[in-house]
Amino acid sequence: MNRKNGRHFDGFCPALALVLRLGLLYAAWLLCRIVFFLQNRAEIGPLAASELPGLLHGSLVFDTVSILYVNSLFIVLSLVPLRLRERRWYGTMLFWLFSVANALALIVNVSDGVYYHYAKKRFTSDELSYLGNNDNTGTVLLKALAENWYVALFAAGLIAALVWAYRRIRVAPSRIRSNTAYALIHLPALLVAVGLSIGGIRGGFSRQTRPITLSNATLYTASSPKANLILSNPFCMLRTLGNRSIAYTEFFDDRTLEAIYTPIHRPEAAAGDSLAFGDRNIVIFILESFSSEHSALLNPDLYPDGHGYTPFLDSLMREGYYFQNAFANGHKSIEALPSVLSSIPSYRTPFVLMPQALAPMKALPALLAEKGYKTSFFNGSGRGSMGFGAYAAQAGVQDYYSREDYEKRCGTDDFDGYWGIWDEPFLQYMSRVLSETPQPFFASAFTLSSHHPFVVPEKYAATLPEGKTKVHKGVAYTDLALRRFMETSSREPWYENTIFVFVADHVSSETFAPKTLTPTGNTQIVCLIYTPDGSLRGVNRSVAQQIDLMPTLLGLTGYDRPYFAFGRDVLRETDREPMVSNYAGGTYQGITDSLVLFFDGERTLSAYLRSDTLQKNDISGIRTPALEAAERDLKARLQQYYRHVKQKDYLAE
Repeated sequence: MNRKNGRHFDGFCPALALVLRLGLLYAAWLLCRIVFFLQNRAEIGPLAASELPGLLHGSLVFDTVSILYVNSLFIVLSLVPLRLRERRWYGTMLFWLFSVANALALIVNVSDGVYYHYAKKRFTSDELSYLGNNDNTGTVLLKALAENWYVALFAAGLIAALVWAYRRIRVAPSRIRSNTAYALIHLPALLVAVGLSIGGIRGGFSRQTRPITLSNATLYTASSPKANLILSNPFCMLRTLGNRSIAYTEFFDDRTLEAIYTPIHRPEAAAGDSLAFGDRNIVIFILESFSSEHSALLNPDLYPDGHGYTPFLDSLMREGYYFQNAFANGHKSIEALPSVLSSIPSYRTPFVLMPQALAPMKALPALLAEKGYKTSFFNGSGRGSMGFGAYAAQAGVQDYYSREDYEKRCGTDDFDGYWGIWDEPFLQYMSRVLSETPQPFFASAFTLSSHHPFVVPEKYAATLPEGKTKVHKGVAYTDLALRRFMETSSREPWYENTIFVFVADHVSSETFAPKTLTPTGNTQIVCLIYTPDGSLRGVNRSVAQQIDLMPTLLGLTGYDRPYFAFGRDVLRETDREPMVSNYAGGTYQGITDSLVLFFDGERTLSAYLRSDTLQKNDISGIRTPALEAAERDLKARLQQYYRHVKQKDYLAE
């Protein structure tokens, strides 16, 4: 028997033992947050002493919700006012319930640090659908585990320490003999615990308190990356589980809303329009992780010697039409397809994972198919990977070419071991298929190789540049694969009659420039249009985004019927103000040619001049006409988006 203060010590009363055990969890979650910060300190930025009280307060709030979500059953069973809880089997059951539930929760919470580095967001229920749509999830997770072995070791050590400490917090047997008295004496502790737990899960006890959500993190910091530091899992995952309802603020009446912004386009054919090329072929390359940062042409300040990692694309930009300030509308590959093919962005939840995404729509491939185009999509991963095939079909793609199709024709030697077929041989295969396709055709391809785990074919391992980050060698390889594709295709009769588009799906997880670590820089991508005959050349210095491609390409083909798209034709619709909108780090981001604002759905949290690339000087307190106009435009875009999604209305009447 243990001794304490020289006397026999049988243990703690049940309520105090529970408090001590939950205290262990707060310590564990605090350690997880420290590790999360150390893993992502470049993205999160330095922590000033003045920020710590707010960050710690917010962290305590969200950790409380996570801990209570996971341990609600354990809390009730620990305080149930029945004598059976003193039985050995009951104590063993509580031990395993506590250990297993919190071990799983801590594994998710620790893994969040690794995931955030790649996705710039916390792991939520959306990722469960994402993983379910991947046929190589196991391989990739094992690779990530091997690369982050120290994180796995930390998680194992933390769980072992938690189990060890739990066993040393013993519950003393009660000396109350009457079962009735036992129940009456211990019942208040259960009632108090239930009441406190309800308040803790809701985030407060006031009548006005709404159940806490992810966006509440911005109450403790105006910085989106630091808001993600405040958040914790499993709160993020459980709070978003099954959350597919559409709630939004109606800022404007219908007439005012339509006057500010509308997704309905009504183009008119203009005689002698030099930029209406007619029924040319269209080929779109959606490039995995092609950040603007990789290009020496787009960022000469980062490459004084003029040598970046996209030399071929840089050469095409000089001969074609490129966007100096292009941005992604999302952070994940599954968000890129609806943005590029359907001109529909993603905000809180990837559009393809929403049930409203199944409503009828007329995406770019479908509209072109109505004009007689043959439409196809090329993706070197498995046919069921990422849900690409399903969305491509919904968008109007007639033929889908995957890893299985490639291997039937070309053999099985070109699998990269993780994602699919290496980009170079797969794009050569694509060129051959297009040469067999009747014109006019629309084709889109999603490249794979410039992605974690950042490997390239062995024959290029020693010749491609190492680069400043782990992804640069893969980017250089894909750039080379694109060069070889264009060289091969240039010998085909369809080549000169084709509009080529090159656009990134999102920014890479691997960055090195300070300006790329801001929420704005972290969405800036490569985007260009190339016509071999030189009919479209120049540079667009206004802000542009992925959802602008569909309207712009329709304009280039001379399309003159009404259609639905959230983007704008950058060459013709000069009456539409250029603004990029996306969801960055838990807040909406609106980017104009002059400023950036961050908006929580109700109010502007912060704003910066575009020239303030490191976003150090918040100007949201100065209500300039430019800020007022940008805020008004962003509100209208969000209202239109959520209205149409809620009504499942993506057609132009």
